[in-house]
Amino acid sequence: MAFGGKGIARVDGLAVFVDQAVPGDHVLARVVKKKKNYAEARIVELLEPSPHRIDPPCRYSGFCGGCKWQFLTYDMQLQYKRQHVVDSLEHIALIKGTPVHPVIPSEKIFEYRNKMEFSCADKRWVLPDEMDNPDIDRNFALGLHVPGTFHKVLDTEKCLLQPDLGNRILDDVRKYIKSSAFPVYGLRSHTGFWRFVMLRHSSKLDQWMVNLVTASENPEQLRRVSDLLTARYPKISSVVNNVTSRRAGIAVGEYEVRLAGEPVIKDQIGPFEFEISANSFFQTNTLQARRLYDTVKDYARLSGGQTVLDLYCGAGTIALWLSDVAREVVGIEISESAVADAENNCRRNQVSNCRFICADIQDGLARISTAPDVLVIDPPRAGMHKNVVRQVLSMAPEKIVYVSCNPATMARDIALLKDHYTVLEVQPVDMFPHTFHIESVARLILS
Repeated sequence: MAFGGKGIARVDGLAVFVDQAVPGDHVLARVVKKKKNYAEARIVELLEPSPHRIDPPCRYSGFCGGCKWQFLTYDMQLQYKRQHVVDSLEHIALIKGTPVHPVIPSEKIFEYRNKMEFSCADKRWVLPDEMDNPDIDRNFALGLHVPGTFHKVLDTEKCLLQPDLGNRILDDVRKYIKSSAFPVYGLRSHTGFWRFVMLRHSSKLDQWMVNLVTASENPEQLRRVSDLLTARYPKISSVVNNVTSRRAGIAVGEYEVRLAGEPVIKDQIGPFEFEISANSFFQTNTLQARRLYDTVKDYARLSGGQTVLDLYCGAGTIALWLSDVAREVVGIEISESAVADAENNCRRNQVSNCRFICADIQDGLARISTAPDVLVIDPPRAGMHKNVVRQVLSMAPEKIVYVSCNPATMARDIALLKDHYTVLEVQPVDMFPHTFHIESVARLILS
C-alpha cells in the first residue's frame, strides 16, 4: 500500500499504482497514466477481494474524497499507517532501526469529526446508480468533493464522520437553500450566493455551530434560515455568516456576521476549556487530541523547571498542555487570530506561564536569545522551511519533540537534523480513521 492510499502492483518490474486497490486483491485494472518509472491504474473489475476488504457502510465510498479507506478493516488501516511512517524514515530520512510504536487507535472510528465543511455547487457529481434517474437535479449539490474535480460536488445526504445530528442540520440547510430564490455559487462561473456550510460540534457540551458562507450579505435570508435552525435544534448554540467575494475556494469570510447565539462554541480537552470561533484551528478529533498531547508531554520529559519553545503553536493547545510541567512556554505563530485565541485560552484556564509571539517562524526565532530546554515543532503539512531548520540547528536545544501530520515531510526534516540529533522513538496517533493520514510524534535528543 503506497502512502496516499493506492495499492501497488508490479508488471514486468514496473510499479503500477492502483486506485482503490488493497494488497491481496486480484483485479483487472486499466492503466490511465504511463510514466517512465511507474504507471497509474483504476480497477475495472474486482476478480477476487483481499481478505482485509469489508463492505463500506457509506454509499459514497469510492467516490468521495472525505475518507477513502472505508473498505479496509480498521486493524489493517492502522498497520498500513504505521508502515508509511517506517518507510518514510527508511527511504527519505535514510534512518533504519528507529522504534516506531504501534499506532494509538482512535476511540471512535465514525462520528469523530468536530468540524465539517460542505461546498455548494451548480454542478452535481452523479453516482452510477443515479445515472438513469431523471428526477436527479444535476444543477445543485451541497456536499463533499470528488477527488480530481474542483467544480463538481457530491450531494452528500449523510456523512458518517460527523455526529448524526449534523446530517439532519445539513439536510434542513439544503432544503432551505434549494427553496430560496438565491442561486448556489458556481465554482467555474464564480457567480451565485450560497458558498459553503460549515458545521462545528462541541464534543464535551454536545453543542453545534452553523457557519453559512455566502458571496455577499443578505440579512433577511440569513436571519430566516438562522431562526429556522435554532427553533428546530436546541443544541445549536451559534449561527454565524461568513461573507467573502474572493474567488478562492476556502470557507473563510472577509468578515463575519453573528446571526444567533454566541460567536464561539466551547469544547474541552482534558482539564482545559477552549473557545472556538468559526475560523479557529482546533484538532478535528477531540477525543483523540488528548492522546496526541499526552504523547507530546511524555516525550518532552519535563519536571517543572524547564523552558519550552513551541513553533507553529496555533491556538496554544500544546502550550497549555505542557504549562503545568514547565517553567515557561513560549509559542510562535504567524496567524494573528490564532495568537489571540491562544492568549484567550490561557486567560480562560488561568494559565500564566505561557506567552506568544505573533510572527513568521523565522522572524520569531530571531527574537529568542536563549535556547530552550525543549523545542516542540508542529509544522503544517509542508513541514519546516529549510531556513527554519538552520535556525533550529544553530539554537541546538537538548530535546526536540516533532509533531507531524505528514510522514514524508517529517522524514525530510529529520534527515536535515540527523547529523546533530538522534531519533529515539516515534509514536503514530490515528486522528483520521478511514483515511490514509496519520499523525506522528518523534522524540529527538542532541547527539
